[in-house]
Order: sequence, then C-alpha cells, then structure tokens
Amino acid sequence: MTATVFIDGEAGTTGLGIRERLDALSAFKVLSIDHDKRKDPQARKEMMAEVDAVVLCLPDDAAKESASLAKSLGGNGPKVLDASTAHRVAEGWAYGFAEMAPGQADAIRKAQFVSNPGCYPTGAIALIRPLVDVGLLPADHPVAVNAVSGYSGGGKSMIEAFETGKAPSFELYGLGLEHKHVPEIQLYGALKRRPIFVPSVGNFRQGMLVSLPLHLDTLPGQPTPAALEAALAERFAGSEYVSVVPAGDPAMKGGKLEPEALNDTNKLELRVYGNATRGHAILVARLDNLGKGASGAAVQNLQLMLGMN
Repeated sequence: MTATVFIDGEAGTTGLGIRERLDALSAFKVLSIDHDKRKDPQARKEMMAEVDAVVLCLPDDAAKESASLAKSLGGNGPKVLDASTAHRVAEGWAYGFAEMAPGQADAIRKAQFVSNPGCYPTGAIALIRPLVDVGLLPADHPVAVNAVSGYSGGGKSMIEAFETGKAPSFELYGLGLEHKHVPEIQLYGALKRRPIFVPSVGNFRQGMLVSLPLHLDTLPGQPTPAALEAALAERFAGSEYVSVVPAGDPAMKGGKLEPEALNDTNKLELRVYGNATRGHAILVARLDNLGKGASGAAVQNLQLMLGMN
C-alpha cells in the first residue's frame, strides 16, 4: 500500500530534502499543489483532505495556520508532521525524536500531530536526557551546550551569504541567549534549569557537532567518563540510527572530530571524551543537520506515523 504525502512548503531546503528522500521510497507518493495555488488556503485544505499525511516546511506563523487547516478536517484529517519550530513544545504534539526515551516511538505512532525535532536539540537531547534519567546529571545542573553547524541550517539568506562569499568563515550567533531551540532542549532534556546554548556556523554546507562539557566533580558520585558512556550506550542499544562510539574505538583517537562524516545519512553518533585525571569530560554528538537533524528524521517519523515501522 502506498501512502500519500503533501509537503506544504516543499520548495525550501527541508522540503526539498524530504521530497528527495520520499521519492526514493516506493511506499510513498508525494502529491503537489499547483504552484499558483500554494498560498491558497482552500486549495491547500482540499489537498490535505486527499492525503494520508501532511508535512509542514514553513515559517512558524505559516505552519500554525496550516496546522489549523488540517485540524479543521476533524478526525478524518491527515496525520501532520511539523518541521518548523512552531509546535515543538506545544501541548497535543508528540515530539519526533523516536530514540529519545522508552515509549517515544510508540507515542509518535499513535499521534496525529508530531513535531519534527530541531537539528541542534537532537544532538543536545541525545547527550543530556539519558544522563538525567539515570541520575548522573541532575536536572538542575548548570548545563552549557556548544555547537557548530554547516550553513544550510540557517535558511535561504544564510545559504546565499556563504555561497556568494559574503559571510565570514566562522561565526558565533544567538549571543542574546534567547535562541529558539533552548525551550526544546530544556523540556525534552528533562532539565529544570534553563541551559546556556552557544550555536555557531562554519563555511561548509552541512554537518554538525554538538558538545556538552562537564566537570565530573560537580556531578553526584563524581562519575567517570566510562560511566557516562555506559549510560548513553544503554539508552541507545539496538538503535538503527543512533550509536555510541566507544572510547577504545580507533575513531576516538587523535583528539579531533570533524562535522561532515555523516552527511546524507539519518545517523547520529555520540562520543565521550574524558580526562579522568582532570575530572573533565566532553560529550559530543555528530549528525547531518539536513539528515537526522531535519529531512532524515522527518521520513523516519512519517514511517512511524503511517505504520511502516
């Protein structure tokens, strides 16, 4: 059986990525609206009534309007997956990070409305949530998350700036400490204290590193780096897409890590770098900001929502 999908906003970076991935899967058929009707609410609503699922790849305000159109169809309406930030901490929306915690994949399967996670939060939550759940990281611990992404995660204007040579080679941003991903990281990281989040962008198209530095002597029981790694490994054991690279793996040698190795995949790798003598650890997540951080996660969620996985 083929599932039909309408991507509302398919011309953007995420929409194009989702369409490309769905077109490669025989289980999906993507239906498109006439170009001159893509902003016509009635035409969009009629399309929504015809499909099994709608993916919202729109600015937040437009995504809210589109979600309202879908909800107006009632119980016979389509499943809705929102790739914007509009509903990531909203009630009534399941969070689309299937590996985040036990039972999350089932919650996505049962939900009519699912919010696709942000790219930075996917890495941050994967590092934080398992440690909070087992008590290695207190929920009120002062957490700081640092991250670097390829410029494709910054939208049309950022992409143009980098590809025309107008942007710097590297820059920090979000230094007003009000980045829109912080509520998502706090809520699904199960943190009681608002974390500090310092994003940055480099002159490469896609790929991402998210890092969590920790002073081990400030944590309950002063856990070793190995204990942190074990907690992550237990949470993601058997996962198809999320893996923990063990400290003894040759890939951990050299003290360096580049962000592009997982590009064009739906994979997420986690590592724990530690210095037991100093009592320090740095936990690092590597992913493709357009893959597990966007389009790849969206397709994974659609498969769960439509009973394919």
